Amino acid sequence: MKTIASYTPILDKFAVSTSAFCAIHCLCLPFLLGVFPALGASIFGQESFHTLLLWLVIPLSVLALLMGCQKHKSWLVTLIGLTGVSVLIVAASMGHEGLGEMGERLATLAGASLIATGHVCNYVLCRRVECDQ
Repeated sequence: MKTIASYTPILDKFAVSTSAFCAIHCLCLPFLLGVFPALGASIFGQESFHTLLLWLVIPLSVLALLMGCQKHKSWLVTLIGLTGVSVLIVAASMGHEGLGEMGERLATLAGASLIATGHVCNYVLCRRVECDQ
């Protein structure tokens, strides 16, 4: 019988993909809006899309990182990932009104990069622990 901890690698992969999508969205949306202005009327151009991504990223990252930490005991990896989540929350909360457009973009990219780094390290360490058993 599979335990919930056995799903950590899948959650890590999904979290890295979600972080990458977040970064790509942040970098490419201004260009795409210039080429396809109607995209601004879709969900991808709305501020609610950022909220939707956060509602997906936060629980997914916290769950995968904490379950992985129980396996490999590296709190540093968890700290890196959770720092990324915190940076994303600050970027989303303050927005371009508080950070400026470039500041929000940089904070979002930094947060997504930290989350992805944390999950890749989490995945590698969990695999190493499983191989040692």
